Amino acid sequence: MPPDFVPIFQEEYRALRPRAPMPPIAVRFRRFTSLNTTIRLREGEIFVNLSDLLEGAPESVLRAIAHILLAKLYKKPIEAAQSLRYKRFASSAAVTRQTELIRHARGSKRFSGPEGRFYNLDEVFDSLNLRFFGGLLGRPELTWSEHHAKRSLGHYDAAHNTIVVSRVFDRPSSPRYAIEYLLYHEMLHLKHPVKMRGVRRCVHSRAFKAEEALFPQLPEALAFIKRL
Repeated sequence: MPPDFVPIFQEEYRALRPRAPMPPIAVRFRRFTSLNTTIRLREGEIFVNLSDLLEGAPESVLRAIAHILLAKLYKKPIEAAQSLRYKRFASSAAVTRQTELIRHARGSKRFSGPEGRFYNLDEVFDSLNLRFFGGLLGRPELTWSEHHAKRSLGHYDAAHNTIVVSRVFDRPSSPRYAIEYLLYHEMLHLKHPVKMRGVRRCVHSRAFKAEEALFPQLPEALAFIKRL
């Protein structure tokens, strides 16, 4: 931990709560799999856990983090300038790349594989690849989810180069076009990676949405998903 970090934290506490007594503050850097931060108040002491990715961050960024965490803890307004400072740091190309590398190195992901009881994701992917992408997309790891998730029906994990489809679709009552649409949507994430516009992440670009609209049974697929 940088030796000047706790004093910065104390200064931000004093700025937010000028008349309150200063509590003990304990700060630890942890080997998180992302740029995580946590703060807790227990028996009058503040405990802070920060990702070790933040070690060596500029003092201005550390100060912004201290302000944001304390403001959230005590339900105070977060200064726009501090929020913007942290967002710019977190969304910078260097930090984003480092975060992805750490997620890949430290994160664990359990795969159940592409072979379901009724549908094989490898076969569906290869069919879509030929129909819509000229067979040019490299096949990532494809897997059904371990559980019948209904909140996250499908997602592409760039850190592990994996597409996960909810097992809730692996049943005879699921029309093939619904599974094809889900996989097609995630395949578009392979073709159109997330881009940064300032401090904002652009997940579904205009080009992404234009290609998604080309899926021939889009209305039927969306209607089926909505019924779930």
